[in-house]
Amino acid sequence: MADKTETAAPEQAAPEQAAQPSVTVNDLVNVYNIIDLASKRGAFQANELSSVGAVANKVKEFVDHVQAAQKAAAEVAEGKDADVKPDDKKEGAE
Repeated sequence: MADKTETAAPEQAAPEQAAQPSVTVNDLVNVYNIIDLASKRGAFQANELSSVGAVANKVKEFVDHVQAAQKAAAEVAEGKDADVKPDDKKEGAE
């Protein structure tokens, strides 16, 4: 019976090793919001504000870029990448 228990343990450990840490766009939005809130509450000293602001701006620019790219990709996937189709112009002119 001890052999059966020993073989089951390594099988259960394998899925745990496969999990890797990740950061999502929502996580970065939360980071930006935390920095913003902390600065509003006076958590930073005056000499720290420029470096804190630089990090906040960098995170915000990255989030905005990723969200714009995701929106563009979704529009392309839906077929909304062109506002006017060549066939539509001909039908409207007739």
